[in-house]
Amino acid sequence: MFKESIINGLWKQNPGTVQLLGLCPTLAMTNTIVNGVSLGIATMLVMSIANTSIAPIRKFIPDEVRVPIFILVIAALVTVVDLSIHAYAEPLYQTLGIFIPLIVTNCIVLARVESFASKNPILPSFYDGLFMGLGLCLVLAILGAMREFLGQGTLFSGLNLIFGDTFNSNGLSFFDQYEGFLLAILPPGAFLGLAFMIAFMNWVNQKN
Repeated sequence: MFKESIINGLWKQNPGTVQLLGLCPTLAMTNTIVNGVSLGIATMLVMSIANTSIAPIRKFIPDEVRVPIFILVIAALVTVVDLSIHAYAEPLYQTLGIFIPLIVTNCIVLARVESFASKNPILPSFYDGLFMGLGLCLVLAILGAMREFLGQGTLFSGLNLIFGDTFNSNGLSFFDQYEGFLLAILPPGAFLGLAFMIAFMNWVNQKN
C-alpha cells in the first residue's frame, strides 16, 4: 500500500497532471517556485491530516451528511493552516492571499477524502493524502520553476517571504540583464507550462 500510494500520488494519478484537479491555484500561484511550493505544502498538510481524521470515523458518518461533514473537517484544518501562516509568515500570507482559504473548496482535497479516506483505514488514508499532496506540490514546484526562470531569469526569489529579511538577497539569478519573458508569468504561460508537463508525462508513459 505504501509503494502503491507513492506511485499513484507522484505519477499514475498525479492530481496536477493526470486528474487535473485544483487547476485554479495550480495556474494562479506558480509564477515563482516559492509561491508554488508554499501553497503545495499547505495543501499537502491539509490533505494528509484530513484523510487521517476522516478514516477512523468513516463508519459512524451517515451517508446523507457525509459531504458536509467532510467539508467541515477540511475547513477547520484550513483555518489552522491559514492562521499559522498569518502568524509566522505574514509576507507569504499576503502573497498567497485568498488561495489559502480556497483550499477548502479545492476539489482534490474533497475528492481524496470522499474516494479514499471514507473507505479505507487510517494508515493507508494518511499515505494517500500525503503522497497525493506531494505529487501536487511537485507539479507546483516544477511549473513555478519553469515560469520564474523564463519570466524573470531567477530561481528561489522571494525566500524572504518565508524566512524574513535576512534572505532578501538570496535566490539564483542567471542573467545580468534580463528583461523577462512576460508570457511566462502571465496566465497563458501557466497553461502552456502545464500542457508541456502533461505532454512529457504522456510521452514517458507511451515509451514505457
